[in-house]
Amino acid sequence: MIIKQIIVGNLKNFTYVLADKDTRDGVIIDPSWDIDKVIAIIRKAQLKIKYILNTHSHWDHTCGNKEAAQRTGAQIVAHNSFTGNKDISVNDGDVLSVGGIKINVLHTPGHCMDSVCYFAENALFTGDTLFVGGCGRTDLPGGNAKDLYNSFFQKILKLDDSVKIYPGHDYGSRLFTSLRYEKKHNVFLEPRSENDFLKLITNTKNQ
Repeated sequence: MIIKQIIVGNLKNFTYVLADKDTRDGVIIDPSWDIDKVIAIIRKAQLKIKYILNTHSHWDHTCGNKEAAQRTGAQIVAHNSFTGNKDISVNDGDVLSVGGIKINVLHTPGHCMDSVCYFAENALFTGDTLFVGGCGRTDLPGGNAKDLYNSFFQKILKLDDSVKIYPGHDYGSRLFTSLRYEKKHNVFLEPRSENDFLKLITNTKNQ
């Protein structure tokens, strides 16, 4: 599996290109700025983009959707509750196929209601749900700290410790991480009750 992590714009966003190394079929995750840079990487690797996957609806993760779709012919994919333009709606548990890669959809609300993570092989693309050493804000419209608690403890922390975490922003001490590392170093993933988690979120300035 090919993974290209591309830092774009002025908000330390990551756009990802994920592809099957044999068939060269692939996806773009969260196109926003610097689409020329993304397309150049795709062309150099001779990839065929099938889908544009959005982790959530915030403008800094979706503002490149239209241009990326026009330049690749790909279909835009987002959660069913995503109210922006999309070609395919997905829900928790859905699976997308790209070449030989199976991409599993995990609905992980908390940062916003339509937040999803995409899980392919041993890689989890978390958008603004989980960062290196941090998590997404829950005080924006559609945010909900209780939902984020459940997304962490009922979804993400059920995965194997070896899973690689690819976040939506370069906000941490490294470009990507592992679930094992985050369980040791990310305060938001430490075992705690829901009430204690809500207190932590309230008293912590997260992204």
